[in-house]
Amino acid sequence: MLLNMLEYTNNFKNLKINISYSGPLWDDGIKGIAEMVKTSLSHKDMPNKASKTIFSVFVEQVTNMLMYSAEKEIFTKPPVEEVPTGMLILGHNGKSHFIQTGNTINNESVEHVRNKLDYLNTLDKNELRQYHKEIMRSENNNSESRGAGLGLIEVARRVTGPIIYSIEQVNERVSYFSMYVEIAQEAVE
Repeated sequence: MLLNMLEYTNNFKNLKINISYSGPLWDDGIKGIAEMVKTSLSHKDMPNKASKTIFSVFVEQVTNMLMYSAEKEIFTKPPVEEVPTGMLILGHNGKSHFIQTGNTINNESVEHVRNKLDYLNTLDKNELRQYHKEIMRSENNNSESRGAGLGLIEVARRVTGPIIYSIEQVNERVSYFSMYVEIAQEAVE
């Protein structure tokens, strides 16, 4: 089936989407996309600190997808690999940039993710900084920890406004988790 690529291009332009990717998330592939994002941001007319913040939030969100995506694509050509999948979008709307990611998560994780994001959305920037310190101290005392939750705290600390998310149950095993954040160029500290 031949898709109407002009229609897709125009839709992306109208939605002000600069970068979009959907599919397997290999470390090397993500590094390539990250490099493209970094280069794209460096060519924008914005403060250097703003582009670094946008890039940092992008990396945190992609890392969360790599670590927690429940859907894996299986590649059987040696070496056999199970690769997490997801979707990401980076765009702008006026003086803000937005990042939206989507991936499946295990249904057992839904309540934890929802509670964590709802809690983070209640905290102001100073409270987020303090909470981050508390979690770091507890992580240092727990050799089994993988730093779960620190990435979301980092995202909440750097974005403008709340983390907007949705979780829709796909089946009895997984739900689809989508997260949207904005970073205002002038609000970057």
